[in-house]
Amino acid sequence: MTGPGADRGMVFQSDLALFPWLTVEQNVAFGLELAGLGAAERSEIVERNLDLVGLASHRGKFPRELSGGMKQRVQIARALATDPAILLMDEPFAALDAQTRRRMQEELTRIWSLSCKTVLFITHDIGEAIWLADRIGIMTHGPASRMKEIATVDLDRPRMHMTPEFVRLYNALEDSIRAESEAMLVG
Repeated sequence: MTGPGADRGMVFQSDLALFPWLTVEQNVAFGLELAGLGAAERSEIVERNLDLVGLASHRGKFPRELSGGMKQRVQIARALATDPAILLMDEPFAALDAQTRRRMQEELTRIWSLSCKTVLFITHDIGEAIWLADRIGIMTHGPASRMKEIATVDLDRPRMHMTPEFVRLYNALEDSIRAESEAMLVG
C-alpha cells in the first residue's frame, strides 16, 4: 500500500474520526457520497449497515448524543458501507470501559460473521486478540518493527469463556511478548 484506497475501510481508536456536525446517518453515508452514489442507493446501503450495527433507531442523532460503544459502531458501519475488501481497526476499543469493550468484542464478532470481511485488528491486549482472532501476529520491538511470529488461534467460536486451551495460548503469547520486551531492554 502506498496510500488510501477504497479497498480498505478504517476504524480508529478515537471517536474524533466521526464528523460531529453530521448525524449518524450522514456519517455512514459520507464515503458513499464521495464515491458519487445516488441518493436511493446510498439510503439502501446506509440502512443495511445501520441495521447491521444495531443503530437504525439512532440515525438522526449526532455523535455527542451517543455512548462510546455506539460511536465505534458508527465508525464500523461507515467503514463497511463502502464495501471494502479489508477492514483495518487500530485499537478501536482501547478507550472504552471494560464492560462496553467486552460487548463491542461480541458485536464485532457478530458483525464479522455476517459481513464475511477480512479484519486486521491492532491491539495490545492478549485476551482481546484471542477472543477475536483466527491468527495473531506478534511484532518485534522498535520503530523498524517486523513480524516476529504468527500464532494460530484454533479455538471454537463463540469464545465466551476462558478454557484451559485459551489460558495455554494466552501464556504462550505472553511469554513470546515478554521475550521480545526483554530483548529490547538488553539490545
